[in-house]
Amino acid sequence: MTNHPVPPPIDADELPEARLRRLGIELPEPARPRAARILMARRVGNQLWVSGQLPSWNGELRYVGRVGSRWTLSEAQDAARLSALNVLAQARALLTHGLDDVVSVINLRGFVTVEPDFTQVADAVNGASDLMMTVFGEAGAHTRTAVGVASMPYGVAVEIEALFEVRG
Repeated sequence: MTNHPVPPPIDADELPEARLRRLGIELPEPARPRAARILMARRVGNQLWVSGQLPSWNGELRYVGRVGSRWTLSEAQDAARLSALNVLAQARALLTHGLDDVVSVINLRGFVTVEPDFTQVADAVNGASDLMMTVFGEAGAHTRTAVGVASMPYGVAVEIEALFEVRG
């Protein structure tokens, strides 16, 4: 099990890319669509929409199975964090100055494949929310939806999508 500590104090003047380096947070390579003919991210004006990202590391799917049987709450939080790292990788790839172009995290949507009696879906998605607060500080505060589902692509435990406000 992984401990999920309170995010470290944020220096309000530190930019997200510098914060990632200081905290040793590495992002995976941006994933390509596996089956659907979709955009992984799309910018519309000052909004950046990132399609649902799976818990994978450089193309290798992780956390396949249901939360509540195969995976614990703590592991589901890790899966949500990994999915959110993929969200950030997609955002970084599309923005001129990487994550430094993010003004704020507007919304996250988290989907968790669960057993019928697993009711801590919101707690599971906290793995993604905590990462956004760690990387962006107060600009990482966001609205959110957390939904428990019966099935997801490739049988993964978690999928996270995001909407960002971006510069220029």
